[in-house]
Amino acid sequence: MTTTTPTPPARAEHVELAITGMTCASCAARIEKKLNRLDGVEATVNYATEKAAVTFDPGVIDAMALVAAVEAAGYGAAVPPPVTAGEERTVETAGAETDADRHLAELRQRLLVSLSLAVPVALLSMVPALQFENWQWLALTLASPVAVWGAWPFHRAAWVNLRHGTATMDTLISVGVLAAYGWSLWALFFGEAGAPTMTGMDMGGMDMGDASTHLYLEVAATVPVFILTGRYLEARAKLRAGSALRALATLGAKDVALLGPDGSEQRVPIERLAPGDRFAVRPGEKVATDGVVVEGRSAIDTSLVTGESVPVDVEPGSPVVGATLNTSGMLVVQATRVGADTQLAQMARLVETAQTGKAPIQRLADRVSAVFVPVVILIALGTLAGWLLTGHDVEQAFTAAVAVLIIACPCALGLATPTALLVGTGRGAQLGVLIRGPEVLESTRAVDTIVLDKTGTVTTGVMAVVAAVTPDGTDRNGALRLVGALEAASEHPVAQAIALAAEDAVGSLPRPEHFTSRPGMGVGGVVDGHAVVAGRPALLADWGLHLDGPLDEERRAAEARGRTVVVGAVDGRVALLVEVADEVKPTSREAIGHLRRLGLQPVLLTGDNETTARAVAGDVGIDTVVAGVLPEGKVEVVQRLQAEGGVVAMVGDGVNDAAALAQADLGLAMGTGTDVAIEASDLTLVRSDLLAAVDAIRLSRRTLGTIKGNLFWAFAYNVAAIPLAAAGLLNPMIAGAAMAFSSVFVVTNSLRLRRFRGIPRTST
Repeated sequence: MTTTTPTPPARAEHVELAITGMTCASCAARIEKKLNRLDGVEATVNYATEKAAVTFDPGVIDAMALVAAVEAAGYGAAVPPPVTAGEERTVETAGAETDADRHLAELRQRLLVSLSLAVPVALLSMVPALQFENWQWLALTLASPVAVWGAWPFHRAAWVNLRHGTATMDTLISVGVLAAYGWSLWALFFGEAGAPTMTGMDMGGMDMGDASTHLYLEVAATVPVFILTGRYLEARAKLRAGSALRALATLGAKDVALLGPDGSEQRVPIERLAPGDRFAVRPGEKVATDGVVVEGRSAIDTSLVTGESVPVDVEPGSPVVGATLNTSGMLVVQATRVGADTQLAQMARLVETAQTGKAPIQRLADRVSAVFVPVVILIALGTLAGWLLTGHDVEQAFTAAVAVLIIACPCALGLATPTALLVGTGRGAQLGVLIRGPEVLESTRAVDTIVLDKTGTVTTGVMAVVAAVTPDGTDRNGALRLVGALEAASEHPVAQAIALAAEDAVGSLPRPEHFTSRPGMGVGGVVDGHAVVAGRPALLADWGLHLDGPLDEERRAAEARGRTVVVGAVDGRVALLVEVADEVKPTSREAIGHLRRLGLQPVLLTGDNETTARAVAGDVGIDTVVAGVLPEGKVEVVQRLQAEGGVVAMVGDGVNDAAALAQADLGLAMGTGTDVAIEASDLTLVRSDLLAAVDAIRLSRRTLGTIKGNLFWAFAYNVAAIPLAAAGLLNPMIAGAAMAFSSVFVVTNSLRLRRFRGIPRTST
């Protein structure tokens, strides 16, 4: 698993700064450059999420110095408080959402007022039939508040940038609006445009149409409206884009029914819960935190966390995840993880980390954005000079130069990647797919081989009875009851699987009156006065009992399919043949088919014997099998496939898969697996079926495709629009509308990822 980020300092600490005052991608690029100039600092600034992810050496610099550096660049920065409990994260996120809502409301108010004033100005300026004597003075009266107050955010940002010797998108807008407004003022007070006119009247060789061409009041009024519209739609879309992460943060319960040692119940805030505490969960309530069921049976709706709509049955000993919903029975749960350690909090951190990172594909856009504004200003000056030097009048030269300033848009470049990441990773979290970082997206595009660990990934990882056969004339349930009762006294996984199947078939089981065990062979004893033996066929042979006829044929067929065969005898007669296997997950075969259609070649990797591995591979449709592999051998298998030219993805869930997950070009860990495996992976699948792996790859590729589409539009727009404006083919007012549309298009295109749907489960 390769990475493209620089190696952090040996004593690295990480902090995420909340940045305020950014208005375009150039702002983000400048803050990032400022931070990276500091000793011992590596920073990434994300314009879409308004955060700076900073890794720094605490022996060289501290977090407050980072804040000071951002403020010195003319922006605001704050270090968020540490998250020690789930409630704190909820409050923090809710506060951020309130700030975003307030900003959106302010934008809406400024936009509506400006729009109501700009529309009459545009109509008066562009429709001769509406013009009356001295109409231009009314237009000036209406346009002035828009050019000054409506565009004030742009003027203020441009002034701050000027004080720091820099220029941003706001500089271009401010200069363009003030130039159009200033030109109009000069024309009205010192030029012919200020003379009293009447529609259709002759004004000494200059009619009304002539006078109006000297005014750019409609540009000064409508450009701020178009840009404010774009900013408003962009802000609203960004708020929607981050809704998935905010939803994660607010999923958890706010209080909990804490149980005392004497069984008393007290409703307390969730932050008072500690590991080891027991709490009650009634039907319709959320599970307060991660834990293990100690009493009761119920069905848990995990869709809010895993994206899986089918409730999961739980019983004593079953793990449960905080924020999931208890749908039926009363449960008593013992807390295992609370606050920032819960699966929900870890999911939120993973998603947030992914959203604040940058994909390699974004680097070109960042480099362009960093130099974009100065280059545009030079192009505008060159346009002005070029038109004047070629003999055109000042008005034509001015129009073309203003159009260049207004139409240029680095915002689309800056938003192309982070907005798609914001929506894609948020949607993934809703579907139970956690993308560790943006660089993962590049890997999913190139992967052509997917290695699947068998146990716990393709199969359930739990031994279960798949068949129970009796000789003719034997009571199946009676034999299963006696053999199951004997096996219940053993701790062996196969014995426990048989005991569970017997209990499901006949109810409660009797306790053996006598019990002996022969390790590796089986068990014997007395149950309800009957002599019972259960184990390998070889154990029964020692008692002079042999399989013959149909039972022996069934044994051979079962062993050929990789199943474990246990034979039971009652009172000296063979009474039962039980087949036990690690069952294939219901969705595995369907998922393998989808992986093939995505262009991936599946490989089954397992430490089990060849016979069992081939049987499982045949069930799910995998042709390539590597069996009998030790944990360290899994890494060697991945390395060999890579040496043969494959780009390898690995799916696993155990500690013994962690090294292979890290070695693979793309590591996918089942969220039901170990923390070590999840930490070593690029993608974490909260759901425990392979269809989640299919969804992860599909979503990652879709997100990458959206990023590429956004970047293509952003580059193509600027490459085409700036020359057209310089050539005088675009009116500044139209240029303003086009510039606003470009950013809105990129954000809206990213929002399409919210409609991404996972593969529906058709298996049962």
